[in-house]
Amino acid sequence: MEIQKIGVIGAGQMGNGIAHVMAVAGYDVLLNDINQDALDKAVATISRNLDRQVSKDQLSAEAKDAAMARIKTTLQLPDLGQTDLVIEAATERETVKQAIFDQLGPHLQPHTILTSNTSSISITRLASRTDRPEKFMGFHFMNPVPLMKLVELIRGIATDEPTYKACLGIVERLGKTAASAEDFPAFIVNRILIPMINEACYTLYEGVGNVASIDSAMKLGANHPMGPLQLADFIGLDTCLAIMNVLHDGLADTKYRPCPLLVKYVEAGWLGRKSGRGFYDYRGETPVPTR
Repeated sequence: MEIQKIGVIGAGQMGNGIAHVMAVAGYDVLLNDINQDALDKAVATISRNLDRQVSKDQLSAEAKDAAMARIKTTLQLPDLGQTDLVIEAATERETVKQAIFDQLGPHLQPHTILTSNTSSISITRLASRTDRPEKFMGFHFMNPVPLMKLVELIRGIATDEPTYKACLGIVERLGKTAASAEDFPAFIVNRILIPMINEACYTLYEGVGNVASIDSAMKLGANHPMGPLQLADFIGLDTCLAIMNVLHDGLADTKYRPCPLLVKYVEAGWLGRKSGRGFYDYRGETPVPTR
């Protein structure tokens, strides 16, 4: 089956990035969200990011216009039933994702493939709530989607080979690289990355170093392009906490216990860049460490 039309659920940072790269690759995209302002903001963000690519001669103006013409938006989740493949990119909460699949399921065509951009939640468990576990898999893009070359492909226990090959074909058409991961909590990238960020939180919490020294140490001492606390702010502290909770609950190992300081920041609404404050304060002209 040839994939021609792709539905994307969630118009946030990940959803608009996925819509962006799919449209550039020639797919028709139907972007869904429950909020019209979020959809309008997503379309504006995609247009602005495409303009940046045009200014860098990475894309022609004509290609940008063609990509924008391929993107349509809708507030109605059942509208995605007409697509060939759906990528769920809603918030990293299992109950939210399950409710989306429950609502969408009755409207899907028999051949439609369902995928989730989850960064940690069990694909097998999500698939079991649908009528097509064999046509369900994890399709985990990295942030920011237009720049990052990796996509994790995660098969649930029932995922069939045609579904995997269809998703692999999309990754190749996007010019990205696929990494196949087993269906264990947080898969590959976040199984390694998020505990490192959590340990950086503990390093701050225990007073081993302040925000600036921890980030500088990892950038200059480990050659990381971005410090772990700065990266946490970029990912979103709520997302980091959600992944740590999945690891802690799923693997029952105390080494995955979320740092109390990370929990406190999330409870305060200090979620990083998207909220204006996290380990850095972004409300001024330049980010300032908060500790």
